[in-house]
Amino acid sequence: MENDAVTLYCPNEYCQFANPLTHKFCQQCSTPLPKRYLWAVGEDISPNHPGAILGDRYLVISKSILLDIKPGLLPQIPELDNLEKIKPYLKLIPYRINIPQVYGVLNLANNQTQTEILLLEKPPLLTDATFTQVNLCSSLDTVWPEASSIRQIHWLWQLANLWQPLAVEGVASSLLDPHLLRVEGVLIRLLELRFDGENIPSLSQLGEFWWQLLKNAKPNIAPFIQQVCEALIQGEINSSEQLIKVLDRGLIQLERFQTTTIKIYTKTDSGPIRPRNEDACFPPQNTLIAKPPHHSALAIVCDGIGGHEGGNVASNLAIETIQQQLQGLSSVPYENIDPALLLSDLERAVATVNDKISQRNDSEHRQGRQRMGTTIVMALPVAHEIYITHVGDSRAYWITRHSCHQITLDDDVASREVRLGYALYREALQHSGSGSLVQALGMSKSTSLHPTSQRFIIDEDAVFLLTSDGLSDFDRIEESWETEMLPILSGKISIENAAERLIEIANTKNGHDNVTIALVHYEVKYSEPETSITVDFANFLASTPLDSIDDTVNGENLSSDQKTQVITKDKTINFPSIPLQLIVILGLMLISGFLGYWFKLQFKLPTTISSPSPISSQPPISPTTPITLDDISNTLVIKANSSITVNSQPFPAQSFFQVIDKITNPNAVDNPVVRLRFCQTSDSVSETPKTVQLNFSELQDLDISILQSDQSSPCDLVGDR
Repeated sequence: MENDAVTLYCPNEYCQFANPLTHKFCQQCSTPLPKRYLWAVGEDISPNHPGAILGDRYLVISKSILLDIKPGLLPQIPELDNLEKIKPYLKLIPYRINIPQVYGVLNLANNQTQTEILLLEKPPLLTDATFTQVNLCSSLDTVWPEASSIRQIHWLWQLANLWQPLAVEGVASSLLDPHLLRVEGVLIRLLELRFDGENIPSLSQLGEFWWQLLKNAKPNIAPFIQQVCEALIQGEINSSEQLIKVLDRGLIQLERFQTTTIKIYTKTDSGPIRPRNEDACFPPQNTLIAKPPHHSALAIVCDGIGGHEGGNVASNLAIETIQQQLQGLSSVPYENIDPALLLSDLERAVATVNDKISQRNDSEHRQGRQRMGTTIVMALPVAHEIYITHVGDSRAYWITRHSCHQITLDDDVASREVRLGYALYREALQHSGSGSLVQALGMSKSTSLHPTSQRFIIDEDAVFLLTSDGLSDFDRIEESWETEMLPILSGKISIENAAERLIEIANTKNGHDNVTIALVHYEVKYSEPETSITVDFANFLASTPLDSIDDTVNGENLSSDQKTQVITKDKTINFPSIPLQLIVILGLMLISGFLGYWFKLQFKLPTTISSPSPISSQPPISPTTPITLDDISNTLVIKANSSITVNSQPFPAQSFFQVIDKITNPNAVDNPVVRLRFCQTSDSVSETPKTVQLNFSELQDLDISILQSDQSSPCDLVGDR
């Protein structure tokens, strides 16, 4: 930077003192000074020399890299008309460890015209200790040759996991551009998103792109990667789900050459002002567990709902129930565990906790704010993986030598607004009630609960921090991870001393709440195998077909919810013999059903829907007006007037559904796939699926009513903090 006179303004609204750029704390009030480096999208700002100030607040570091020197001010927000252009960024916020998020916009005058530049925060950048040197992280193709074999397959695994969500948002082309794919240690980080346009990318193209990496693949995995690329190009792998499973087989073989040990330590404190501690943790605090990753190596943090009676009862009941639910996992060999099934089991365990707390609330006749509840975040290390599950605003952070990333997304109003594509995160935080929880354990039935489970591959030393908001509030982790957490990885301090320091930071710099933390420290050593890994592709692909053709759009699997059980040792299924007469009868029934459906299509009358009486000034949809594509939006709530069947699943009358999204079908633009989230009904059961999807034409055939966005429904919030 050429402008040494530039200063960084204190974000404290009562201070706003101008500080040198190299300072970490305000000279006037000691407030931490955030260094928010941004990536400018859309317009080349290279004519502005380093050191120039744009828009009276953005310092030009280098081409397309800016620094916000007034971080205490809300960035300029895009106009409502332009919000559609950034919706993919907003809806992909659950993947923000890989994808930068929108910070705001910068309007520049250029030849008497206004140019709007999109600003992305937390792009893949590297800074030195003085914050004077800032550079882009290296591209994937640059660092690929020097990476270990397990790291190379891990990077491909991350790309495979990103393919489906990016394809749904129409930005999968981003995964085919070498310039956009950056590497930050173990993580794949995208520089920005690129829209697909009319030419929708295919998995075959992904295989062709990966083929370019094959020449520099490690020799012991080159044949395996070649098999993967050929299967993609030839269409033998026809879904991202299959691709992930194939890569998992390679990682499992390489895991045998990796030695992984962990340490788990927890600590909790009531804080300086709270009369009692409503938090809970497992293992019990001040207990150090050191062992290889195993199913019994579990870390949990629960935060009893503040201000609610019995928060401590709820949090301890959650710990006890989770332990009971997961006891059976210790008897299942690692090689018999399917990751998707384990994720489903973890979510089911959380749902069981929810039911127990909710039933206790009901038995004690607790209503409203008297109902006890808790948040939860837990980590389950298994071999070279870690599984993170959470509900509420207790968080998990992933710390490596390179970075610190929050890997959970708070279940609050602000995050929900972003996920629905309604607002930027920093804008949503300004709204009243932005921190109110949209879900917590014990507040409602499990049919309306949506726990989030994630799976991460570990191939380097790392620390996972689970914490209640007593520590995470006010960005305390973001400002202190380098000084307090990195010494664990370098061996300079013990995990116990680090936990003590974090509790001290929570009590002295926040101090408004109980605080509970769990630290999971991974130490990893890997040695390259001398022989090549092998996978029987023909048999493996034949055994992993797509689960359902109804779950695909343009050949891609769009389902994110898999509700099945952990595979046990005996995976053999014995089918009963079926009499020939029964086969004939079933065949006749299928033929008659087909003829009946054909007849219905030939003589189908216009479908009409009824609408409930409005409770606002918004006009209701006329009972004689068919539902249209324009009606389908993320604010829409649908009620079943009579019993209906969706995806072969029966739903009783008075069931409520909320539209998640509308996915365009390239082969039938006027008949998109509509994804619905089942909210609840008076007699619903926990086995009811969370999400269903069907074609728009199928939706028209159902006996449903539409609720206006301001009408009360079971899809509303379940509680607040």
